Amino acid sequence: MAKVLNVYKKGNETAIATGDANSVAITGLAAGTVVATGDYQVAFVDGYQTSDKVDVPGFTVLIPKPANPQDVKATPTTNGANVTAR
Repeated sequence: MAKVLNVYKKGNETAIATGDANSVAITGLAAGTVVATGDYQVAFVDGYQTSDKVDVPGFTVLIPKPANPQDVKATPTTNGANVTAR
């Protein structure tokens, strides 16, 4: 079996995700979540043995920007305009 990269929650022996030989994704975290160094660990697994676990550096989950306004309309007024959008 080829080696793959597994990710584990700190202190847990069961992998929460398995990737390929170079990367693995940590998913299911809420936007803006701050993850401290060592909250997750990774190890290579080759089907027979598991490497030592190494701490994942800390990161903050990105917050997506809002969608672009759609159906923008301007209604003239006596001193400017009222602008609406969805």
